[in-house]
Amino acid sequence: MSTDDHKDSHLVKQEDLPEGVILRDHVVDGIQEYDQRLPFWWLCILFGVIAFSIVYWLVLDDRSFNGSAHQELEAQLQAVAAKRLANSIDVTNDDLFFEMAGTAQFVSAGENTFMTNCVACHGKELQGGIGFNLVDEEWVHGSKPSEIYNTIAHGVPEKGMQAWESQLGQKRIAEVVAFVLSKNPGLKP
Repeated sequence: MSTDDHKDSHLVKQEDLPEGVILRDHVVDGIQEYDQRLPFWWLCILFGVIAFSIVYWLVLDDRSFNGSAHQELEAQLQAVAAKRLANSIDVTNDDLFFEMAGTAQFVSAGENTFMTNCVACHGKELQGGIGFNLVDEEWVHGSKPSEIYNTIAHGVPEKGMQAWESQLGQKRIAEVVAFVLSKNPGLKP
């Protein structure tokens, strides 16, 4: 008996199958295939899932193309960035102050503090009066954000400016610096 005869002895013959079952002629790795239709229940599940997917995509999926989800995400990312900045104030890092000056939350908080405590000397438009002009090209005590911070925090007693660090604290002074920087875009290197 040859190996081909041995292989053929394991194959199912058409006459051994029940009526209506069709067997394909080809054999792959000793496996014969039935040539039958898929069961009706299987086809119902397949087409049901396809129909459900189409309905979900067209009706239930709430992503609109007007960018509202994108705007919500941007707002959440800005809130996270603001919280990160608020918790990591490094008064020697000038780049951090410029980043804060680009964040509306810090600028508005700094503006509120400025209008409460600084407007009497530096004016509503930061153009000076008793205190120095904060929107011109001349910076007597330094124009780097860390220098502005130190000037506000420690004051300049010989010029009549009090130290604000004990009253405002580090975060509120940083917000005031962010506000002043937002009014001076030419200071950014």
